[in-house]
Amino acid sequence: MKPRSRAKSAPVDGIAQKPGLHPRNPHRHGYDFDQLIAGSPELGLFVKPNAYGDASIDYSDPVAVKSLNRALLKCVHGIEHWELPSGYLCPPVPGRADYLHYLADLLAEDKGGEIPRGVQVRVLDIGVGANAIYPLVGHATFGWGFLGSDIEAKALAAAWQIVEANGLVRAIELRRQTQPAIFRGLFKDGETFDLTMCNPPFHASREESQEGSRRKWTNLGKGNSTKATPALNFGGQDGELWCEGGEAGFVRRMVEESSEIPMRCLWFTTLLSKSSNLPGVLRTLKQAHVKSKRILPMAQGQKQSRIVAWTFCTPTMRERWAKERWSS
Repeated sequence: MKPRSRAKSAPVDGIAQKPGLHPRNPHRHGYDFDQLIAGSPELGLFVKPNAYGDASIDYSDPVAVKSLNRALLKCVHGIEHWELPSGYLCPPVPGRADYLHYLADLLAEDKGGEIPRGVQVRVLDIGVGANAIYPLVGHATFGWGFLGSDIEAKALAAAWQIVEANGLVRAIELRRQTQPAIFRGLFKDGETFDLTMCNPPFHASREESQEGSRRKWTNLGKGNSTKATPALNFGGQDGELWCEGGEAGFVRRMVEESSEIPMRCLWFTTLLSKSSNLPGVLRTLKQAHVKSKRILPMAQGQKQSRIVAWTFCTPTMRERWAKERWSS
C-alpha cells in the first residue's frame, strides 16, 4: 500500500483534518485517498495535490464532495450503493458518524459501560432525508434498527432505493410524517424507541439560508459570489436547510412534543449547532420537567457543535429499560 497522504489543515480543506472527532470514529485520522480510490475508483477523478502538496479534493465542488462521501460509505462502512437525487443534502460522513458514536456512549451509561448492539436497539431518525446517512452508518457500526421519518415523499423514495439496494429492508424502515409536527401522529400503537436523533434545519428563512451559502462559498476560497444562490457543496432542499423559527424553534417544538410521549423513548436527542441557542433550549427542557439531560460537545476541525439529550426516565427506570430491551 502506498504511504497515507498527510492530512494537514488548510483553509480550503477544512474537512481534511479531524481534530476532536470521537475516539472510535474511523475518520478521525483523515483520509487515506489511495485506499479510498482503490475501493471507489471514480473518486480518483477529483483527487489532486492541494497547496501543501497533499492529496485532496476541491470541497467547493458538489460532485467531488458527493464522490468522496460515496467512497467513505463504501470503503469504511460497507455501503455499496448510494445515489442521491440532484440538489439533495449530501452530508459529511465523519460528522454524522460522530453523532452516532456519542449516542452509543449515552446508551452505554445505562448498561454498565457496554454499548448495546443489534436490531433490538431501535432508533428514530427525524428528517432522514434522501441520503439516509444515520440509519446506514448506525446499522453498519452497531447493528441498530432504524425508523427514518420525513415530510417529503421524494426524499423518502430516494432513501428507500438506497435501503433496498443495500439489502437493509429488515433493519431500516421509512415513514412519512404527514402532520405539521415532529412526533405527533408518527408513532404506531405500542411503538417505543431507545433513541431519537435529529439534525434540525439550521436557518429560519430561505433568505438566511442563501446568505449562509454565500458566506460558506467565500470561506471555501471562492471570493464574493455574485450568484443569487451559490451552489452548495453539500446541497440541500429548502426543508433540509431552513424552517420557521430556525434551529431554535425546531428544537423547542421537539422538546415540547416529547413531553407528550415521555415513555415512548429512553433518550430524545438532537444536534444543536448554534451555541447561542443553548440557553433557550435549556429553559424549554426545564419547563418540560425532564428527569435528566446531557450536553455533549462535538468538534470537527474548526466547527464546534453539540448534542442535546434528555430523558423523562429516572435512573432506576433507565436501568430497568436496559435490562428488559437489551439483555439479548
